[in-house]
Amino acid sequence: MKFTSGYWMVRDGVTPLYAVEYADHRVMGNELVVYAPSKHITDRGDCLNIGMLTVYLSSPAADVIQVSVRHFEGAVYHGPFAQINQANGCGEWVRIEETETELRYQSGNTTAVIDKRPNSWGIRFLDGERVLTDSAFRNMAYMKNTKTGKSYMLEQLALDVDEYVYGLGERFTPFVKNGQTVDMWNEDGGTASEIAYKNIPFYISNKGYGVLVDNEGDVSFEIASEKVERVQFSVQGERLDYYLINGSTPKGTVSKYTELTGKPALPPAWSFGLWLTTSFTTSYDEQTTSGFIKGMADRDIPLHVFHFDCYWMEAYEWCNFTWDPKTFPEPREMLRRYHEKGLRICVWINPYIGQKSPLFHEGMRHGYLVKKENGDVWQTDLWQAGMALVDFTNPAAAAWYQEKLKTLLDMGVDSFKTDFGERIPVRDIAYYDGSDPVKMHNYYTFLYNKTVFELLEKERGVGEAALFARSATVGGQQFPVHWGGDSSASYPSMAETLRGGLSLACAGFGFWSHDMGGFENTAPADVYKRWCQFGILSSHSRLHGSGSYRVPWMFDEEACDVMRKFVKMKCALMPYLYRQAVLAHQEGVPMMRPMFLEFPDDRACEPLERQYMFGDSLLVAPVFKESGEVEYYVPKGRWLNLLTGNTVEGGTWQKETHDYFSLPLLVRPGSILAVGSEVNRPDYAYYEDVTLFLYLPQDNSRAQTCVTDTTGHTVMQVDAQRAGDEIRVHVDSEKGSWKLKVLGEENLRMVEV
Repeated sequence: MKFTSGYWMVRDGVTPLYAVEYADHRVMGNELVVYAPSKHITDRGDCLNIGMLTVYLSSPAADVIQVSVRHFEGAVYHGPFAQINQANGCGEWVRIEETETELRYQSGNTTAVIDKRPNSWGIRFLDGERVLTDSAFRNMAYMKNTKTGKSYMLEQLALDVDEYVYGLGERFTPFVKNGQTVDMWNEDGGTASEIAYKNIPFYISNKGYGVLVDNEGDVSFEIASEKVERVQFSVQGERLDYYLINGSTPKGTVSKYTELTGKPALPPAWSFGLWLTTSFTTSYDEQTTSGFIKGMADRDIPLHVFHFDCYWMEAYEWCNFTWDPKTFPEPREMLRRYHEKGLRICVWINPYIGQKSPLFHEGMRHGYLVKKENGDVWQTDLWQAGMALVDFTNPAAAAWYQEKLKTLLDMGVDSFKTDFGERIPVRDIAYYDGSDPVKMHNYYTFLYNKTVFELLEKERGVGEAALFARSATVGGQQFPVHWGGDSSASYPSMAETLRGGLSLACAGFGFWSHDMGGFENTAPADVYKRWCQFGILSSHSRLHGSGSYRVPWMFDEEACDVMRKFVKMKCALMPYLYRQAVLAHQEGVPMMRPMFLEFPDDRACEPLERQYMFGDSLLVAPVFKESGEVEYYVPKGRWLNLLTGNTVEGGTWQKETHDYFSLPLLVRPGSILAVGSEVNRPDYAYYEDVTLFLYLPQDNSRAQTCVTDTTGHTVMQVDAQRAGDEIRVHVDSEKGSWKLKVLGEENLRMVEV
């Protein structure tokens, strides 16, 4: 939201109250409270009839500084609030110091410096002595709109000359957010607009720090757009809270952000295989779904999860959590047969209850549905006739919802696609726990996905829970997996999908997927095959669409060959990929990550949005052209294409042409790639007959890796170092068997194995 008109003027009807100078402070334990009046004080008389901002500085963890700016503190400040984890200890990482001209609030190696000089308000944030950003003249403010009567709090943090901003959720607009206006409001808008399903009020900078605005409402960001040298964020009300998070590097900051808001759970190994769905609005019954499964087996295409979309339930009754008896008369037996084929089962759900569903009257009778302020159940005809919302702020309602889903788990369902969660009303709404309806609009999805994920963990066990979720907010990364929403069957939509995934990765979402081939319309065979390459080389891989089936033989026979090749390759790569999944779970660094996150010192990586690192050792550049041409950037070093065996010298841009069985899939120099012996399943004993591919093209280079089992437990540690024409390798293994292979060079000897 913009409040000014150019540099000097404010917009018509807006009255600003800026922090102008330091007046006083108090220290309360590890909290610093600073008082900043709205004008320069020359004598006692100036203290009358003016406003003042009160600024609280605290620290929930080392190198994290919370800033809370308040105007009228008597205003009720309703939640919900994002769950912020407090570090163990009593704030021993905090130091507060004062000089004649400064107050210094230090957390770990990060310091907020408040300027005490008259008429010189400002807060500088430092990493050691390195300036990260600052709030200064006419930046921190309270704004009153006299036309609407609404009030807002805002902050403006400095951008450096060569500074880029990333993140703010799954955004399909350009990856670098400079110049954009971004509003935090979850909506069902597809992938082709500025609307997003997953709004996360957290951004990171290429300077290595991040900012989380701690407000679940409609936070508005102006990123070098209202003031080109500032990131502005504003919220309605009398209070604004934000966290300055300093991990020193972008990757370190993402990791620290997930320490605050929650690490991703580790998905089960089977979930990394190929998912196939019935697609949306298509006509299907058990004969259809069994035909799909048989068709994949007949073509030797490994399939691991089968998903039933909306119409597994009867129309108008979404959700009743009951199989439509006309199309699936014996669901329990059907699921048993599919399990015998080695498949896991996922079914579509959402948090909406249509009026025709028997659950509507049950939920209404017990008070489990979201109500209006007058006590009526809130209803709409959008999506399902007369539908209502489950009120997850009511613990009894959440338990009731879980009880209905447990019946499906007992029947043989393994996972849920938690669709929707964005169409949440805000006017005339009264939640069970008194939550602010505006803040609940985005936060609703957190409670929804948490409810379902916790049921899966309880019934299937920790490490066996996996969702396919569309909407999210702060902390949603704890409940994987998320997918990109409704894309179109085109190359531009494929590219915007990748941009969304890379932006979401900046908020620590470790596991992410998308609809291979696009959701809307039916892709030409060319787009389908290229999207399948990209989809298989994503953490999770699903064939899904609208109006037509997505089995590969519906496109052409070559699509079957492409799918077979890449699915089997992913299964073989699972020892490497699952190790990367464990790291995402432990450290909060996503499997699919932007190039600048992995190479923060390579300025050429900063704007890249059509390629990514798949874990720490593989570079992927999907092909977005029918011609097969692809341009991509390679960081310094000699990289090797895993598919072609060709080497590429880094620090350069490459332009290549690939057929449907190839694409840029490069092994990073200084890597050990663990590759398994199984090509038909993603869940197997990774440590049995594993091949350790050593790629050490430079003298004195060293590499390390681990191999885990399917619970994430490390069973094998590998260390290799090159000295001249020799590679010394040490393998420390609890169990398993392995062999070693050198990539790229034939004349190297391996010793001390």
